[in-house]
Amino acid sequence: MASNGYRNGTGTNKGAIKPPASSNIRSSSFKSRLPPSSNHSTGSALRRTSSASFTTAAGGDGVPGRVRVAVRLRPRNAEESTADADFADCVELQPELKRLKLRKNNWESETYEFDEVLTEFASQKRVYEVVAKPVVESVLDGYNGTVMAYGQTGTGKTFTLGRLGEEDTSARGIMVRSMEEILANVSPETDSISVSYLQLYMETIQDLLDPANDNISIVEDPRTGDVSLPGATHVEIKDEPSFLELLRLGEAHRIAANTKLNTESSRSHAILMVHVKRSVLGEEVAIPSESDKSSHFVKPPKPLVRKSKLVLVDLAGSERVQKSGSEGHMLEEAKSINLSLSALGKCINALAENSAHVPIRDSKLTRLLRDSFGGTARTSLIVTIGPSPRHRGETASTILFGQRAMKVENMLRIKEEFDYKSLARRLEIQLDKLIAENERQQKAFDDEVERINLEAQNRVSEVERNFTDALEKERLKCQMEYMESVKKLEEKMIENQRKHQHDGFMKDKCNWEGPGFSEDIAEVKKLLEKEIQMRKEAEKEVNKLKSQLGQHMDAGAGGDAEILKLQIALEDEVHQKKKLEEEIIILRSQMLQLTFEADQMRRCLARGGSGNAYPGLDSPMSQVRDSLSGHKTPVSALFDQVGVQKILDLLESEDANVRIHAVKVVANLAAEEANQERIVEAGGLTSLLMLLRSYEDETVRRVAAGAIANLAMNEANQELIMVQGGISLLSTTASDAEDPQTLRMVAGAIANLCGNDKLQATLRSEGGIKALLGMVRCRHPDVLSQVARGIANFAKCESRASTNGIRSGRSLLIDEGALPWIVQNANNDAAPIRRHIELALCHLAQHEANAKDMINGGALWELVRITRDCSREDIRSLARRTLNSSLLFRSEMRRLRIEL
Repeated sequence: MASNGYRNGTGTNKGAIKPPASSNIRSSSFKSRLPPSSNHSTGSALRRTSSASFTTAAGGDGVPGRVRVAVRLRPRNAEESTADADFADCVELQPELKRLKLRKNNWESETYEFDEVLTEFASQKRVYEVVAKPVVESVLDGYNGTVMAYGQTGTGKTFTLGRLGEEDTSARGIMVRSMEEILANVSPETDSISVSYLQLYMETIQDLLDPANDNISIVEDPRTGDVSLPGATHVEIKDEPSFLELLRLGEAHRIAANTKLNTESSRSHAILMVHVKRSVLGEEVAIPSESDKSSHFVKPPKPLVRKSKLVLVDLAGSERVQKSGSEGHMLEEAKSINLSLSALGKCINALAENSAHVPIRDSKLTRLLRDSFGGTARTSLIVTIGPSPRHRGETASTILFGQRAMKVENMLRIKEEFDYKSLARRLEIQLDKLIAENERQQKAFDDEVERINLEAQNRVSEVERNFTDALEKERLKCQMEYMESVKKLEEKMIENQRKHQHDGFMKDKCNWEGPGFSEDIAEVKKLLEKEIQMRKEAEKEVNKLKSQLGQHMDAGAGGDAEILKLQIALEDEVHQKKKLEEEIIILRSQMLQLTFEADQMRRCLARGGSGNAYPGLDSPMSQVRDSLSGHKTPVSALFDQVGVQKILDLLESEDANVRIHAVKVVANLAAEEANQERIVEAGGLTSLLMLLRSYEDETVRRVAAGAIANLAMNEANQELIMVQGGISLLSTTASDAEDPQTLRMVAGAIANLCGNDKLQATLRSEGGIKALLGMVRCRHPDVLSQVARGIANFAKCESRASTNGIRSGRSLLIDEGALPWIVQNANNDAAPIRRHIELALCHLAQHEANAKDMINGGALWELVRITRDCSREDIRSLARRTLNSSLLFRSEMRRLRIEL
């Protein structure tokens, strides 16, 4: 039996290749050197090509490059060491001469030369450097490249190419080392790498990264002849861990079987395609000036994109049916493998002999590799052989295959394209710079115009001001002259009046001095004195009335101040009374909590027997009994004393501590089913929803969510929560909250609502399912447990509705994207999470409409695991019945050869 040491990631290391402790590895000449001008991206002499042919290129621009072939010898394994102990190896290596001898018998042998001969002690690093590194460097320069392993089953092809080396990095194969070098030489900002991983099984191309994609077609460009697989999955690679995870996924889906030659023999050809896109700059073009031919204008280099492809092919091993012991379906697999390898050999023979016809369409393998042999790719082939003389025929066939491949010539070409996106980005940047410069110039022009306008306005203002000052001075001068003239005229007029008055007085003097004139004067004086006296008396009366009015006003002001003081004191008394009432309610509610806790402790002690099973509880119990005045007050009696309405009124208190304590009391009361109806009737549910909607205090939100979760255990309350918009409110709280305890309460409330058949559609339409799945971001075990419980409840209701014929179609959980998380946590370390997820998977699988999505998402494997490893018998039985009752599941298990 052949050793399994070359298999990727599994098996023992009996036949593993290890270098000696002190080996002097010389530099290899395996790399085909390019001309100096073609080693750089700028100024490359190689022109772009759009043709790829399986036949040898007979002309055109390009660099010729022969297919390079290396041979690697596998060491004897344990079985060969025992069975062939008396026989010498059929192969003798001469690595320093790069040739080997194949013995016919003890005295005759045939000699073959290769580009490199690797002994059984050659390390994986040396194999990579002499076989694959030149190809990888060419791919980084813009050429297509191929590295292929060919040989008998069990000779180490997969070990050489696909070994992951997770435990021992020195055992890494060509695939991992190639990607390491590519990632180290590309720029994440300007370059990109994408990977496809396929297998050719029974002449069908299957996607190893997406098992459901099992029939990919080959598309050939009629203009260029390029071969592409548009249906294959392309995964962009940013770092090495993601690439290793991709290889592990592909290896898990690759088909392998146990044969007499290998315990884990590949039954398909594995093809890893690495697409590299690199941005480079073209040559600077010099343009002579019309005025002076000695000067030149230099155009900036054009941005180019070089697209290259690295194809790593791990061929299935050629085998003879008599030696491998293949039977039944494995016999058909062996026939398909041998046919495709035979078609590849015919194509290489035709190319080596320069035949006019190359049968590339005899197999899909030859169609995929048309660019690797006789095309435009740099190709390296490593043929693996074993030392056992029992397999001399297969070893000779492998060596001859390598000899013929060495005669194939390829014409290497670089595929370059204009990088229109990069050019557009550069033009946008230049345009933005020009726009910014134009805006700056426009701003400077506007500022200059504004400055000139301001100067002109200042000059105009100054001229106007000077003119106004001159005008004002002239006006004042005229006024002064006018006033002087008027003053002179007035003086003359007064002097004339005086003259006239003096003349009139002298004439009337004798009339004024008569006897009646003095009596009139005396009477007028009396009247004047009487009037003055009455005026004084009136003033005294007014002053007296004013003083009395002031006294009354002062007395009234003092009364108002007294009334104001009384009002303030009365308001203080009302406030103190209200505060005392709140404190009384709080004390009563605390007494209610103490009574509730005392009842629970007493029941625990009663269950523990007459003896004291918990001695540490004696003191708290006695304190509770003392606080209750030596007798047990029923919870219902205290509930009546406090009053649910008064407790609910405290939820709107201005004191934050009172509000927090009140919501805690409501949450504790809601935990008892007997109190829930009274809380809801008194409007407690509405108050709790208002708290959840309006308050930003995390403690209030957390406790309010817990109280709603307690009320949501009752089916009647669930419908009230839906009617009052509670589902949308809980969904909003779930997206805003970050505290794990708050999320646990919200998740518990939504999980309770998920168990109601009537709320299925409402939960989805108002974002309840999306909110439940969004809370997995917390990663707290308690939150994840509530999320898993909600998913299990929802899946159970859906399964019941589908069984009763109420609903049809795919599960709403799958529509909301819950399946990947369910599959990922089906084997969670936490028992509550795992149990709920296992139940959810079983319920989802009961509906046939979900089967296809569950198979594509990997849920089938978890259901099979549940039937075998689940700790609960009822869940195991449910999973087994579900798998046996589904046509799609049974068909897929037959295809994968899974037996329950």
